[in-house]
Amino acid sequence: MTRDDATEVRIAGFGGQGVVLAGVLLGTAALADGLFAVQSQSYGAEARGGAARSEVILSRVPILYPEVTSPCLMAAMSQAALDRYVADLRPDGVLVVDAELVTRVPPHLEARTRRAAFTHVAGQELGKPVVANMVMLGFLATVTQVVSWSSLEGAVAAGVPRGTEGLNLKAVARGRQLAGVDA
Repeated sequence: MTRDDATEVRIAGFGGQGVVLAGVLLGTAALADGLFAVQSQSYGAEARGGAARSEVILSRVPILYPEVTSPCLMAAMSQAALDRYVADLRPDGVLVVDAELVTRVPPHLEARTRRAAFTHVAGQELGKPVVANMVMLGFLATVTQVVSWSSLEGAVAAGVPRGTEGLNLKAVARGRQLAGVDA
């Protein structure tokens, strides 16, 4: 938790990985849990392949300043994203990284680091690399318990493109399993 008992979350990667959608769904799940939520996003002009990030603030009280300044939760879906944003992560925070795409975590990092092969699982087990963001989201939500599982499932079911709900829900559930909880 950070200012005013708010949780600041940064999800970063490269364009095309779905980090913006993951942030939107996290914020939607928080709203369903009765929290206040603000989500913002940034991505390079080149979009696919360029830098991308989604930031979410979750709070029990109204959010007065809607910019993430010192995230306590960060998900890095690429090495470049980690290198660019890890310095902002709070020492008591949690870092979630894609074990396949993030090979180096700074040795001095005080935050607790959790790794899982989101991209590998999405591509090899689920047959669709594009759902690596959902695998990560299920893992992040399970490890941190920042939103309830039922709210996350509802947000995913309602917020992904029509016709992909089943695959995305399966990917989120697989992320939960990677975190050590049977889905």
